[in-house]
Amino acid sequence: MTDAHSAKPRSAALAFIFVTIALDMLALGMIIPVLPKLVERFVSGDTARAAEIFGVFGTAWALMQFFFSPLLGALSDRFGRRLVILVSNFGLGLDYILMALAPNVAWLFIGRVISGITAANIPTAYAYIADVTPPEQRAKSYGLLGAAFGIGFILGPALGGVLGAIDPRLPFWVAAGASLANAVYGVFVLPESLPADRRAGISWRRANPLGSLLLLRSHPELSGLATTNFLVNVAHVVFPTVFVLYAGYRFGWNESAVGVSMAAFGLASTIVQAGMVGQAVELLGERRALLVGLAFGTVGMTMFGLATNQIVFCAAIPIMSLWGFAGPATQGLMTRRVAPAEQGQLQGANNSITGIANLVGPSIFSLVFAHVVAAPDGAVARGAALHGIDFSGAPFLIAALMLLASAVFAWRATRPRR
Repeated sequence: MTDAHSAKPRSAALAFIFVTIALDMLALGMIIPVLPKLVERFVSGDTARAAEIFGVFGTAWALMQFFFSPLLGALSDRFGRRLVILVSNFGLGLDYILMALAPNVAWLFIGRVISGITAANIPTAYAYIADVTPPEQRAKSYGLLGAAFGIGFILGPALGGVLGAIDPRLPFWVAAGASLANAVYGVFVLPESLPADRRAGISWRRANPLGSLLLLRSHPELSGLATTNFLVNVAHVVFPTVFVLYAGYRFGWNESAVGVSMAAFGLASTIVQAGMVGQAVELLGERRALLVGLAFGTVGMTMFGLATNQIVFCAAIPIMSLWGFAGPATQGLMTRRVAPAEQGQLQGANNSITGIANLVGPSIFSLVFAHVVAAPDGAVARGAALHGIDFSGAPFLIAALMLLASAVFAWRATRPRR
């Protein structure tokens, strides 16, 4: 009877964590179509200036994630997950209200900085899952959280576009309402997952991003998986950086075609994360599921980069979606290597790695793409046609090499030790 009673609160809590991440991603997705236009309005329609400012916004957001993810993770190790998650949700809701009311670029920038801080609650949500889920079931649960990401990114931009057509500030109000409603709901349904006797003290060494990364060196497997995680995250940045430009350059796709392809990719990824990760881990084990996922990602990236027509490019989407096995398996393996009181610090360190990837990835892929399309035929910039081969897919080929390298690190880190 005790198990049955405890299962119900835990199910409600897991549902809340799922909804929290879905709403976080939905809110972020909703403002994607409207934030650049709002910035453009503030600079009197100067598109070039708006692009420069928006680039600063993105860098500031990534920096806040880098600095505050380990801090919130360490705070959750000390004071519990519930408090950090709820305060972050309330903060995110109030921040969207600030951006909805922003009278100029400066206030919008402040709102974006606060958003980067409050959105750093995602590592705490992952730590919550580690607290309440047996190690052998964590990969499946992390797969469901990956599906929440997919749902948010599928629906968010579409909803933001519809609402933004009515009023560019309306998506911010809707995002604020969703975040605040979720926070209020969590007050009633979200139990604490980390008992007081399992909590750790807090110190600046643990709470700062560089100090938190030291945890990843505490075990050989953690170090190797952290390297895998970094390479995977850098490779993933190729999509927001050059996907739209590449599809337009190589296939002549307009905004509608790009939107449909991104929605298809998001839907396929959600199906994999929600419905296939658990079965894959059960059948293959976490280590093999990780390696298989990275193999599919490598093949998919290569197909994207070498596709000579739209059919091949679209055929790569379901193959690429199977890359989704890798993330939950990586998370599951890493959580086994740290103590309960270090789960928040671990997830904070992982999110700092993601922040670093988001800082360095755009420069790599945008510069490579600009370099290879500089020549009239899309060949190497010095004009060497090399039999007329189109090298505009080079960023995806580089991403494929990163995934291949990450698979090598993962294989070495997780191989059985004698």
